[in-house]
Amino acid sequence: MKPTVAFARAVLTAGVALLSLAGQAQAQAYPSRPVKLVSPYGAGGSNDISARILADALGSKLGQQVVVENKPGAGTRLATEHVAHAAPDGYTLLWAAAPFAINTAAGIAQRYDVHKDFVAVGPRVLGPIFLIVNASSPARSVADFVRMAREKPDGVTVASPGAGSGPHLTAELFGQVGRFKLLSVHYRGDATAYTELLAGRADATLTAITSALPFIKAGKLRVLAVASEQRTPVYPDAPTFAEQGYAGMVGYGWFGLVAPAGTPPAITERLNREASAVLADAQTRNKLLGLGLEPHPERGSAFSAFIDQEIGKWGQLIQARGIKLD
Repeated sequence: MKPTVAFARAVLTAGVALLSLAGQAQAQAYPSRPVKLVSPYGAGGSNDISARILADALGSKLGQQVVVENKPGAGTRLATEHVAHAAPDGYTLLWAAAPFAINTAAGIAQRYDVHKDFVAVGPRVLGPIFLIVNASSPARSVADFVRMAREKPDGVTVASPGAGSGPHLTAELFGQVGRFKLLSVHYRGDATAYTELLAGRADATLTAITSALPFIKAGKLRVLAVASEQRTPVYPDAPTFAEQGYAGMVGYGWFGLVAPAGTPPAITERLNREASAVLADAQTRNKLLGLGLEPHPERGSAFSAFIDQEIGKWGQLIQARGIKLD
């Protein structure tokens, strides 16, 4: 006798229920040992420090230690490849940074595929990018700076913390939107970029503000704008580019939680829930704001959409500007 439709449906429903229960049991059992959170940069930078802030609080929520492991090198690709090939069990995670999307957008050869080899766990933090000039500069607004830039036949020099970074591409975007010639000069980090700006060897920086704050307070540097959709609590006095007539001038540094593809949904959902709760905590939020980072608790699907948006946006810019990255 063939099984009835009702019987088949009952079997299917029971199977789904069993899978759901198995997933819940797996999430409850996880983690049973320390979790490794890989930072693609060396110790001491904002990625490393924010990873440690997240790891400490997340470990308390998970009931197991979350250990930060630094794997710098190859423009973040070394760490990313390591996590891509790790076991998909929730015990090796990546605190991914903007080059996670930018390297893909640039078509750089990688031994992984960010879509096939990873799942976006979320949440993320954003690093707002500020246009800052020396206090001796005649520019007191974005319009002033664009006018000055257009009058220079050789263009303006903008100091960047590194080729292929969010600040580098945001500067290139500024040249495109403002229709002026721009030379991006790359240094090893924000602090060095600001040293060059203070010395008068650069016309501006477009990068994170934290290293510049003492010089802004001392009247040695001037903030012209922030490249965000709206003003940021990191430095609310800075108007956006859009407020000054330059819509579309948006770019960030960012970090977010990703895991190897195939990690069980019950585990990624728990990680997202607990990490989002960490970022929503007032004490953690204030620590991150002090680093120049905005916490954004969100679902993994929203973080995944953000990554795709970043790949598309920067891919178009890289092609239009003829930018070469390796």
